[in-house]
Amino acid sequence: MPDPLVLKKYSNRRLYDTRNSCYVTLEDVSTMIRSGEQVLIHDATTGEDVTAFILTQIVLEAAKRRNSLLPDSVLHLIIRYGDNVLGEFFEKYFQKTLQNYLETKKAFDQQFGKWLDMGMELPRRMPEMMSGTSSIEGMIKMFGLPKPSASKKSESKHPDSSDNPDSDQKPKA
Repeated sequence: MPDPLVLKKYSNRRLYDTRNSCYVTLEDVSTMIRSGEQVLIHDATTGEDVTAFILTQIVLEAAKRRNSLLPDSVLHLIIRYGDNVLGEFFEKYFQKTLQNYLETKKAFDQQFGKWLDMGMELPRRMPEMMSGTSSIEGMIKMFGLPKPSASKKSESKHPDSSDNPDSDQKPKA
């Protein structure tokens, strides 16, 4: 992974991109992060790491435009119990939960894409599947499933009711 992009935050709230030697906006930083860039932001005068503060500011600005970040009830809980509970939650659970969600979503999207591709193949393959074999065998072959094991078929014949002495039906005259 490449080194993170180092930005300097000046007292006038401006951010300076040290790699490209230019000033950037919060929107620029947001775009960089969305494209996969890692950023590290230092206060230009103190050298303090202010990355979390600036990234939080970006999230809050986006929430301000949508007029929502978290439900009111969650915000009340955060204020009521303080940032200790929130910090512990984000540190222990939130990041892993979000990563698991994104990985699961990616896997589902890939699988769904495969199903769509398979569905597009179906009309072309249908005549091939139906010729010469049973439709079930054709479907099994198309989807790449293992063939079912040959089960012993019942060799006993179902007797006609006329051959069955216990039958309640009387033979036709």
